[in-house]
Amino acid sequence: MHGYDTPLHFAFSCHVFNRLGRMLLTRRALDKDTFAGVWTNGFCGHPAPGETALDAVQRRAEAELGVPVHEVELVLPHFRYRAADAKGIVENEICPVFRAVIDSDPKPAKSEVVEWVWGEPMSVRMAVAAAPFAFSPWFSLQLAAWPADK
Repeated sequence: MHGYDTPLHFAFSCHVFNRLGRMLLTRRALDKDTFAGVWTNGFCGHPAPGETALDAVQRRAEAELGVPVHEVELVLPHFRYRAADAKGIVENEICPVFRAVIDSDPKPAKSEVVEWVWGEPMSVRMAVAAAPFAFSPWFSLQLAAWPADK
């Protein structure tokens, strides 16, 4: 689906938190087609044909993180971005952004996540500001647009 001139398409992102308010950061698997090995939000994905974004969030949480999400809420309904990775592969997405909670540590699929860590939200923002190229471009843009009360 993604190539050197990817058409605009629908996707979603989900920022994941634990009960202590810590944010889950995941490092994308090294063999991902796009942005391999970069740190990003909890997970992202594309709805299947006929699937709502909310249902896709629930499905992809289980597939990528190995745990269910709850308290799912839409935070950035109109987020959109276009970015190319180091290989020139383009992501071009209408990408509503959700927030969700998990009750345990993730058990991620190796094909999706190479490592993960919980971070204090302010520390995460500082890390992204200090080293933006270590993080996915959508994550940096989403954090910049993130409402202060979420």
